[in-house]
Formats: sequence, C-alpha cells, structure tokens
Amino acid sequence: MKTLLKLQILKSLWLPKSRCRLFHKQPRLLASQLFSHDKSARQDELQVPEYFNFASDVLDKWSQLEKDGKRPSNPAFWWVSGEGNEVRWSFEELGFHSKKVANVLSEICGLQKGDRIMLILPKIPEWWLVNVACMRTGIALIQGTSQLTAKDILYRLQASKAKCIIASDTVASAVDSVASHCQFLKTKLIVSEGRRDGWLNFNELYKSQPADHICVKTKIQDPMVIYFTSGTTGSPKMAEHTQGSLGLRPVISERYWLDLTPEDIMWCLSDTGWIVASMGSVLDPWVFGSGVFVHNLPRAESTVILNTLSRFPITAMFAAPTLFRMLVEVPYQDLNSYKFMSLQQCLSGGEPLNPEVTEQWKRKTGLTIREIYGQTETGIICSVFKGMKIKPGSMGKAVPLYDVQIIDENANVLPPGQEGDIALRIKPKRPIGLFSKYIDNPEKTAESERGNFFVTGDRGTRDEDGYFWFLGRSDDIINSSGYRIGPFEVESALLEHPAVAESAVVSSPDPLRGEVVKAFVVLSAAFSSCDLEKLTLELQEHVKKVTAPYKYPRKMEFVQQLPKTITGKIKRHELRNKEWGRK
Repeated sequence: MKTLLKLQILKSLWLPKSRCRLFHKQPRLLASQLFSHDKSARQDELQVPEYFNFASDVLDKWSQLEKDGKRPSNPAFWWVSGEGNEVRWSFEELGFHSKKVANVLSEICGLQKGDRIMLILPKIPEWWLVNVACMRTGIALIQGTSQLTAKDILYRLQASKAKCIIASDTVASAVDSVASHCQFLKTKLIVSEGRRDGWLNFNELYKSQPADHICVKTKIQDPMVIYFTSGTTGSPKMAEHTQGSLGLRPVISERYWLDLTPEDIMWCLSDTGWIVASMGSVLDPWVFGSGVFVHNLPRAESTVILNTLSRFPITAMFAAPTLFRMLVEVPYQDLNSYKFMSLQQCLSGGEPLNPEVTEQWKRKTGLTIREIYGQTETGIICSVFKGMKIKPGSMGKAVPLYDVQIIDENANVLPPGQEGDIALRIKPKRPIGLFSKYIDNPEKTAESERGNFFVTGDRGTRDEDGYFWFLGRSDDIINSSGYRIGPFEVESALLEHPAVAESAVVSSPDPLRGEVVKAFVVLSAAFSSCDLEKLTLELQEHVKKVTAPYKYPRKMEFVQQLPKTITGKIKRHELRNKEWGRK
C-alpha cells in the first residue's frame, strides 16, 4: 500500500532525514506519519521547507483520503446552535465551502495575498470558512472577539490598516461609528440574513460564487494570522504569526499537548479571538484528521456544557481554568448524574489551573485535566503530555519544539529550584513556532529578547524532573520584607477554601514592609451573607497552613467580580494600580 498522505513538502519537511525515510518505508495515516517521536532529533538537524500552506497541504489531503475511503465517516466540522440547528461537514465539504469564500475575498473584494482582513464573528460556521479561505488566498487574518468595543475596533483597524472587515450584526454599529477614521478600509462584509447600508452581504455573495479555486503558494515566512495581545499591561501589540509558526507548527509538533486520531471529536471552548481557538479548533485537530465540535454558546453555563458533553461523542475538550472552576462548583450529586460516555481528554490553559480544581474534577468525574502553558507569541511551549505523571500545580514539561529555560537578568540559565524568567532559546536557530515580530514595533520586539533567549515575561521555576512551575507575571511578583511571593500560589490556597469562588492577589503599599500581599476575593454564593471580619481571619489562617506563613494576605477586600480581559484573564495590573494610586 502506498503512503496514504503525501504532503508535497514531506521530503523537505522540518524533520530529520531518517524520519522521512521511515515514513516511506512504513506507510501510515497522517497522524501516525507525522507524529512518531524520535527523541534523538535535535532542532538544528531539522530542515525547514520553503513553501507550506495548511489548506492545500493538510486539509485538501484529508479531503482526498475521504474520497478514497481511507478516513472514518466522522465529520470534520460539527456545529450546533443550541436551538436545534446543526451543521456537519466532511473535509470535502469544508473544501467546497471555503473555496467559495476564497472567491468572495479575491474576486468580489479584490483582496490579494498579503492584504489584511479583520474578522469579528462569534462561534458560527462562517468563522471557520473565513479562516480556511484566508489560508487559500494568502490573506493575513486579524482575529477579534465579539466583545470588542468601538474604541477597541478603531485601535485595531488603525494599527493594522486592514482593507476589509467581516463582522456580525452584534458589532456592525460599532464598526460604522469608527469607519470614517479608517480611510484604508475598503470593504465591509456582514454575516447576516438581512442587509445593512454600506455593507456587502456575506451570505448572498457566497451563494453566487463557484467552488473552483486554486490555492496560492505561500512561503513559510509569509504572514498568516495577526493577534492583538490581550493587553494586561499597556496597549495591545500586533503579534504576527506566519505560515510556518502557526500553520506548519502543528504538523511537526507531535503528540504532546494534543493526542488525537481521525476517530476523535475535539471541543475547544475558547473564544474566537484567542490564539487557542486557532490551535484547538482549527489547526491542531485537523492535522490529525479529527473532527472539530462547536457549540455556539452565548454564555458559559454549567448545565449546558455538561449536557453537551453527555449528549455528543466528544472525546477531547479544552477549556480555560475559569470554566473548570465553574464546573467543579456543581454539587457532586448533580455532577455525578452526567455521564460522559466518550470524553477521554480534558485540557486547560490560558491561566494557571489551581491544584484544588484539578483534584475536585478528578474526584467528581474520574477524569484528569492536563495543563498547557503558552502565549500569543509562542503558542504552546509546555504541557502535561498524555500519560505523563501529573504534579499538581505544574504546567508540565517543555514541548520538543522549544528549548525552555529559567534564566536570570543576565540571560544565564538557572539551576533547578531557582526562581527566574521563563524563556525560550532563539539563538543560534529561532524555533519554528515562535511569532515573527511585533508589527511596526521593533522596540518591543527587541525588548522581548535577552541574550540568546525570548523572554515570556512570566516568572517560574523548574524542578529536577524538568517540570515547570508558574509563579506569575514578572510585574505581578510581590516583594515583602525581602520575601518574593508569587500571586498564583496564594490564589490557589484561597481557592481551596469553600468560601472562595475567585481571587486575585496583588501587592499593596505598607510603611513597614514596603509592600504586602492583598487579596481581592469573590465569595461563593453560600457565603455571601457571612461575617466578613471573621471570614477574613479564617482565610488568612487557611493560607498560612496551606503555604508558607509569610505568604498570607495581610489585606483582604471582598468584591462582586474581578476585572478581566476579553479573553478572561484577570487584570491584576488594574487592581495593583488601584492599590498604589496609579492611573
């Protein structure tokens, strides 16, 4: 039997030559071909291809396998609205629809390879079609969440000089309110059943276009997607990912953060504006030939999520820690009534996952949560691999694409157990998965490098076994009387107490110690009317017992909610600025 998937780039793929020969000698399905692990392979021995396009080199190959009867009948894309509507596409149908959208962009909108499109859509099928259509045309896609305000949209349009925007009714009025300040914006496409003045109707144009489209040739350094960083400090920056750093990365990154087969169904609950949406519900599952499941949830509700996991044959799910924290608050007897007949893998990322949540989820469902760690700029750089021993609170080990180290202020690698900056080695060879640059911001690009490393801005440690431990953002670390305290450890300790639903820990000025730990606490519903003075003392004693005594929060404030970014990350800098009287 001949090799089932012959990527045109296979011979020059970023793999050791010995592995390329192995694939020709032992034909396998795509996932098996691309993910057999050779631990002896070093990055400096790998060869990077000149050209790569995810649509033609991966998606269209799976489509051909379907036609040849060499892929199971799993849908490649499975969308449900929650109101009875459902869409199921094979890879062949995904190709058909995305080629029509590619013609809308190139023939109707006049966009060319290298142009930029801003996409602001919720979790509807058109979001996936535009993603693939941009791959086919070589257009750089700028992702945005539907929670963006008019001010956010104006900033992103002016910074990116996008020629086209594709949006839903939800944000159309916000776009119209700022469009006059964006003379470079030539075309507005609305995804709606109705019409809107000044906008072209996406659905009408789609219906009129043929499904014949020749995919452009793209080099691995060509821009693919632009993400605006979440902006927990300062204005968001444009992080550019290329066809190589985002598209080729999952082809060569092997079975580490995600371990799937063509029989699997993956549900990623990330918002469409976040890089994990691209990795968890577009690129990485489709490399394996797996199905992508989508539930168009207007808001996260425990019962809806649990019912979905019980009703559909979802085998893998990714969710942010906030969602898992919400799910474990469901009473045991209620959670136990849901039967996840297919679910095998649970993954979490975006922020550190508190050990208490992991333990509760395991106790209540029997399932393990594997943590991943990464950033907009890096993609996933650490993960708890499938089958790996879990150390509660650790974000796992470095994925093979990256040489991850803990370094000091002089870029010296620190020994195990010492706190420092989490960094990636970028010299003498820059890793393929790392973003290319901050667009139009060479100063910030340069600031992110220290010696031979890209510095993530996060603090952490590594133990003797190679496991990494997150302490906090560099500017979140609290220095009290000479003791350095990471907020995450204190937050995790607080979360173990049943009274605490959420918490955020920051520094607060103190005349004696310079600064002390302050905790902002959101109470669980059952404790909303308790004696706060008594509870404060109880929580302080609890933290002293769970962590080192000097780490307990000397100050505590109870709040209704915590400030968060549009991707759900806690804005600790806002709380810290409030404490220190900064604007």
